[in-house]
Amino acid sequence: MIKLLDHQDQSIALQIFQVFQLSYPVEAALLGHPDFPPLKRSAKDIMNSPTLFYGFWIKDVLVAAMEIKSTKSCTHIQSLTVIPEYFRQGIGYKLLTFAVRSHPAELITVETGLGNTPAIQFYENFGFIKQKTFMTDVGIEKIALAMNTKKL
Repeated sequence: MIKLLDHQDQSIALQIFQVFQLSYPVEAALLGHPDFPPLKRSAKDIMNSPTLFYGFWIKDVLVAAMEIKSTKSCTHIQSLTVIPEYFRQGIGYKLLTFAVRSHPAELITVETGLGNTPAIQFYENFGFIKQKTFMTDVGIEKIALAMNTKKL
């Protein structure tokens, strides 16, 4: 079940933090970057974020989290993370579908590490198109993808 998360609540922020700590090492390994910036994000950072967080719950366990920054014209998926033991169960697809439906905007964007082939394929299969690649200030090459919802 997908729910809006009250990330300003410390116990919820800690659960989001735990999802990040379990899922981001997979991306860090794919990118060959063990000092991966999202792993440095604290529960306090999450609590202070101006973005929206949604969670996917199985029973009473938060198994995935999605962070969104949304305006009238653009919805940006800041992060979409799933605990590895729940990979390939359609949870990411359900969260992304939810984002598209619940945050209607003409443009939906996302970024990921260029070496994160599973994520890139996931977004491309959903209808996202590569826009550009760029180097971050911490030495991670990223790819920006976008989807125009008017074409749906």
